[in-house]
Amino acid sequence: MNTLNIPDYAQALGFKAKQASALMARAQAATKNKALRTLAALLRSNVAALQIDNARDIERAIVAGLAAPMVDRLKLTPQVLETCAQGCEQLAAMADVIGEIVGMKQMPSGIRVGQMRVPIGVFGMIFESRPNVTIEAASLSIKSGNACILRGGSEAIESNKALALLVQQALLEAGLPEDAVQLVQITDREVVGQLITMPQFVDVIIPRGGKGLIERISRDAKVPVIKHLDGNCHVYVDDPCDMAMAVNVADNAKTSKYSPCNATESLLVARGVAAQFLPLIGQIYAAKGVEMRCDAEALAILERNKAKVHAGIATEATNSGAPLFPKLALATEQDYFEEYLAPIISIKVVAGVDEAIAHINHYSSHHTDAILTRDHMHAQQFLREVDSASVMVNTSTRFADGFEYGLGAEIGISTDKFHARGPVGIEGLTSLKYVVLGQGEVRV
Repeated sequence: MNTLNIPDYAQALGFKAKQASALMARAQAATKNKALRTLAALLRSNVAALQIDNARDIERAIVAGLAAPMVDRLKLTPQVLETCAQGCEQLAAMADVIGEIVGMKQMPSGIRVGQMRVPIGVFGMIFESRPNVTIEAASLSIKSGNACILRGGSEAIESNKALALLVQQALLEAGLPEDAVQLVQITDREVVGQLITMPQFVDVIIPRGGKGLIERISRDAKVPVIKHLDGNCHVYVDDPCDMAMAVNVADNAKTSKYSPCNATESLLVARGVAAQFLPLIGQIYAAKGVEMRCDAEALAILERNKAKVHAGIATEATNSGAPLFPKLALATEQDYFEEYLAPIISIKVVAGVDEAIAHINHYSSHHTDAILTRDHMHAQQFLREVDSASVMVNTSTRFADGFEYGLGAEIGISTDKFHARGPVGIEGLTSLKYVVLGQGEVRV
C-alpha cells in the first residue's frame, strides 16, 4: 500500500460511487428493502465473527492509550449489533419517500407545480470510533437510494472492513450494485482530503467524530457539509416539577452512558425547587462517582447536604466493594460550554424559565435540551424559544437519536439550520426538485 497513489484511489472510489448512484436512484422499493432485511439477517448470523474482528481493534486501541470514552464507542456488543439489525428492519418497513410529490398546486396559467423528493446522489461519511456507524450509514444510503463512501477511523478498521463486506453481500443478493456502499480500505488521512474536495463525485460530506475532525472538514471541504461540533446538552428542572420524575430523568440523562453526544452535560435548577432537588440528585451523582462543578448557590446547597452525599458514596461503595470519591467544585465559566463525555456535570441555579432559556442559548451547542416541568406555559415557551435541534419536555436528552425517533437509523446529528437539523435520517439524505405538469400551456 506504500506505493498507492492516493488521489487516483480517491478518484476511483468517487467514479464508482457516481455510477452506482444512478442505479440506486431508480431501484425499486422492494429491492432496497430486500437488501436491508438481508443485511439484518447477516448481522445476526455473524455476531461471533464480528466480535473477533472487533476485539482486535479494541486491543490495539487500549495498547495505543485511546481514551476510555473512545474505547467504549468501539465496542460491537451483541446488543449493539442487534440494534443495528433492528434499525435495518425498521427502515425496510418504512414507506419509500423517493419519488413522492408534495405541495402540488394549480397555477393561474394552468400549469401544476409541486416538488418531488429525490436522492442526494453520493455522500461521503467520515467518522471516528463507532463501527456501528458503518451499518447506520449504509442502511440509510440504501433506503434513500444514494451511494456512499465511508471512511472510518483507523482505530476501527478491522471492524469496519468486516461490516462493509456484509453490506456488499446484502447489496449483491438483492441485485443492487456493490459499489453503492464503499469503505475506504486504507487509513491514510490524505484520502479524507481528497474526498472533501471532489464535488464532481461527492454531493455532500457528513463528518461524525471529535470537534477537531469536524472543524477541519468544515474548513477545507469544497462540497456541502452536514455537521455538529459537539453535544453540550442541558436539563432544566423547573418550578414547579414532579420531583421524583425530575430526579429520575436527570439521573438517566447524565449517567445512563457518558460517551454519547446526547448525554446531558449541564444541569439547570430553578431556585424555587433547588433546595429540595439538589440534595436528591447530588446523592445519586455522588454514588455514581459523578463530579459536580457548581455555581456558588448550587455548591452551597450541596455542601450543606454533604451528609447525604457521603451516604450515597457509602451505599455505592458497599454495593461495589470499591469506594468512589466524586468532587464538589466551583464551576468556571468554561465549564458551562464543555462537552465532558465523562462523569462530570456542571450545575447552576437559575431564577426560572427565562434565565434557563437565556443560559442554554448562550452556552449550549444547540444539540438537545430538555425541560422538566408541570407548567404547560413554561413547557411551550421552552419549546418555542430554545434554539436547538431537539427540544424536549419531561424526558431524557438520551432520546435524541434517529433510532429512538423512528427514523430507523441516523447518519448523525445536524446542528446546522439548513437542509437537515437534528437526527439525520432518510429525508435528510434527500433533496427536493420542482416538477411542473402542463397540457400545452405557453407563457404570454
